[in-house]
Amino acid sequence: MRMKHGYPIALALLAAFALTSATAEAQTPKKGGTLKFAVLDEPPSYDCHRVSTFAFIHPVRPHYSTLLEFDPDKYPTIRGDLAQSWDISKDGLTYTFKLRSGVKFHDGSALTSADVKATYERISNPPQGVVSLRKASYGDITSIETPDALTVVFKLRAPNASMLANFASPWDCIYSAAKIKTDPKFPEKNVLGTGPFKFVEHVSGSHWVGERFNDYFEPGKPYLDNYRAIFIKSSAAIVNALQGGEIHTEFRGFTPADRDKLVGALGNKVVVQESPWVCNLVLAFNTEKKPFDDARVRRALSLALDRWKGSEALSKIAIVKPVGGILRPGYELAASPADLEKIPGMSKNIEKSRAEAKRLLKEAGVSNLKFKLTNRNVPMPYTPVAVWMLDQWRQLGITAEHEQLDSKLYFDALRSGNYQAGVDFNCDHTDDPSLQFIKYLSSDKSTINYGRYSDRTLDHLYEMQARTTDPEQRKTFVREFEFRALSEAYTVPTIWYNRIIVHAAQMKGWKITPSHYINQDLADVWLDQ
Repeated sequence: MRMKHGYPIALALLAAFALTSATAEAQTPKKGGTLKFAVLDEPPSYDCHRVSTFAFIHPVRPHYSTLLEFDPDKYPTIRGDLAQSWDISKDGLTYTFKLRSGVKFHDGSALTSADVKATYERISNPPQGVVSLRKASYGDITSIETPDALTVVFKLRAPNASMLANFASPWDCIYSAAKIKTDPKFPEKNVLGTGPFKFVEHVSGSHWVGERFNDYFEPGKPYLDNYRAIFIKSSAAIVNALQGGEIHTEFRGFTPADRDKLVGALGNKVVVQESPWVCNLVLAFNTEKKPFDDARVRRALSLALDRWKGSEALSKIAIVKPVGGILRPGYELAASPADLEKIPGMSKNIEKSRAEAKRLLKEAGVSNLKFKLTNRNVPMPYTPVAVWMLDQWRQLGITAEHEQLDSKLYFDALRSGNYQAGVDFNCDHTDDPSLQFIKYLSSDKSTINYGRYSDRTLDHLYEMQARTTDPEQRKTFVREFEFRALSEAYTVPTIWYNRIIVHAAQMKGWKITPSHYINQDLADVWLDQ
């Protein structure tokens, strides 16, 4: 994956960015200081296993460790976090992990293989009342063995092409077996991990604070004394806070206009990093609600969207840009331009697409369709993308009421089915069909399928692409899955994100990745002060 640092602006500023980057590489990290960063939303729960939002990852993830993780300097290379080594059997059915010794939880108790076993049993087979959004990712696990305190052995029912990437998921926070045995819901209201920072406080509507864990297993880390995540609901207020020196950054993403404003005002006092982004907003239809039980209606609403012109307009004001299918444009398994053109709603011939949309709506008996679009009240990019869709539909005589809810109510609505159509997201920690396709599996297999449908053809194609060891054969299954899912239009992509991070030049040791979920434990971050 090639990362871009900076962008085409004045040569003097480019030189300043290059100098800053080169200097940072040569510097020895300094200890001390408090990193201050903005977060656009608050975590809906403290439980890593039940959430899927940056609003959890950015303030809460520094308290936890995972079995494996992605190396930000060599993405998508995987390295150990709690695991110091691992072995995969030749038949791909056994994964053996050797854990680091001497790892402690923040309460002083020792981490052992029992904690890893209990964590993954909670993820793959959650007890009653516990929500695990990634249950489907670990459906192949048949047993977890702990032959000794530092060894964990996972047995699978079949080979899984995505299993190692699953074990590197930033959502697999390792919990204390003792705590979740006493109370399976302990993580929902409590924070106890083995990460670089201990929990200090969460003041709702204001901030989240973590402090250095002096017994962290990586010697000399973390470098920071503390971090403070400040909840700021307005993108404009975040830009002003960074410009005024009140924060060092925001880790999700800035718009091109905000980037230009900050660089113009601060020059070499800020650094810009840019990357592709494994994230896109999707339009979800509740197939249990009429008329969205009719594929013709769902397909028509997707056909009505001119994604290509939408990309041109929205990329100037929002954090979206590339047009693609279910897999990120540019990823090796993503649809080629020719394949993309064949998918309903992805054609550049918008006149033809909209004529077909009108025909389908008339045939379904809903030419003057009216419905409510449920959205999240995170302004970027939820609001501009939704407003764009409303305008696109209006051109076909379709009227949609825009309802924006705070995160808790928003997630409750999607999960309970208390909505007609909704702006959802499909963001992951890495490019992988098995991850991006989970949202499209039947609802009895996927807890993040908010369309509430059952499609056994998709379930079968998912299994086929995950099992094959032949790259070309996997591509074939991937294309079949994508074409069926988007033709049925249960959930359809809108426009993919483009990631831009602007941060104070004094913030060192952090590198952008194609996911805003990884490289966020802050262990390597330091302040040049």
